[in-house]
Amino acid sequence: MTDVMIHDVTNPPLSARFFAYACLAGYEVVAQNDTAYKSMHGVLNEFPEIQKPSVEAYSYQLAAALAMIETAKKMQPSGALHQKFQDQLIDSCRHAGFSDEVIAGSQEYASAITMQILKYAKADRYNRISNFPRYEPEKEAGSWYPTPPGYFPPVEPFFKTIRAFTLDSSSQFRPAPPAAFSESKKSEFFRLMKMNYDDQKQPEHRVMAAFWDCNPFALENKGHLLVGMKKISPGAHWMGITAIACKQAQSDFSRTMLVTTSVAIGLMDGFMACWDEKYRSNRIRPETAIRKYIDPSWQPFLQTPPFPEYLSGHSVISSAAALILTHYLGDHFAYTDTVEEPFGLKPRKFKSFLAAAQESGMSRFYGGIHFMDAVVNGQKQGFQVGNWVLQTLGNKPEQSADELMAKAALEAQ
Repeated sequence: MTDVMIHDVTNPPLSARFFAYACLAGYEVVAQNDTAYKSMHGVLNEFPEIQKPSVEAYSYQLAAALAMIETAKKMQPSGALHQKFQDQLIDSCRHAGFSDEVIAGSQEYASAITMQILKYAKADRYNRISNFPRYEPEKEAGSWYPTPPGYFPPVEPFFKTIRAFTLDSSSQFRPAPPAAFSESKKSEFFRLMKMNYDDQKQPEHRVMAAFWDCNPFALENKGHLLVGMKKISPGAHWMGITAIACKQAQSDFSRTMLVTTSVAIGLMDGFMACWDEKYRSNRIRPETAIRKYIDPSWQPFLQTPPFPEYLSGHSVISSAAALILTHYLGDHFAYTDTVEEPFGLKPRKFKSFLAAAQESGMSRFYGGIHFMDAVVNGQKQGFQVGNWVLQTLGNKPEQSADELMAKAALEAQ
């Protein structure tokens, strides 16, 4: 799915939506066949009772995998690209001794589940977003405006209008407002600007910023040309971390399906909460503000993504995902993150998921694309969402957001 998202240049919130529905398709197959796991019916908002098909011969693990693939094929714009992978998976099962009857039954089972998940997905109101008037940036001082070099239009300004999985509404965990815009050199906003401007960009901080960049589409100057560079989204990075961790923990198929689905749900609701605030506060990016009020030649280390600054999306979803992974796989789960290797970046070792989330959030400040209060308050919102997701899924409450933030900062040292 990540490869197809890169091909399609899928934006970060929409990527999380695709992951969540595909994972739910696989998880519901598991819940129907493994008594240790329960359906999401009655747990997630408006989630229907998924009917189990009357198929006699099948492998529920294969059916779950195929349901994920079939869901992705239907939802992703270039979903047809999954067919080759699906054919390879079926061939590998056949070579491993699966009978044609079991393979056919698994495919039939997967198709029945996929149809029900797609119906649920269609009802989340994402397809109505195209009916909204085109979003026009405000022209007031301190408001977000498209940034160079592409000056792209804003990403998903109406994402908050769709159905969340666990949240009562996208504004359930509304953060403290950002520092008020001011041109005064004595103001809090000017102090935040100066923090970005004065940051010395230590070599290790540059490495952190590049590692967590996760900008699905950036433009690079090549002489007289602007060349598009495709990368994975922030959510895809954390889905990759989830896969690494589950494999390292030797989680069985059903457990891995639960953990992966829980993370995907957290990513989706995290983006909804964050995007709700982005287009409410609609705050100017450091690049725009610093060039206008301090130094017209200043450039951030990372390319500024095309949406308002507050909150930091990476801070929100990283904290939510890290908390969910910590719940299932434990504190101090040390691992090596190899997700960015295909993009020429060296692996990074982390002492825990919370330490990774802390670094991920700070990378946005080091990259020059977020003010510090967007990072800190983004982390807080992410832990609030992560806690809520875990509780909705029937788990005991974790520590408070403030306690988790302190813990993450300590573990990142």
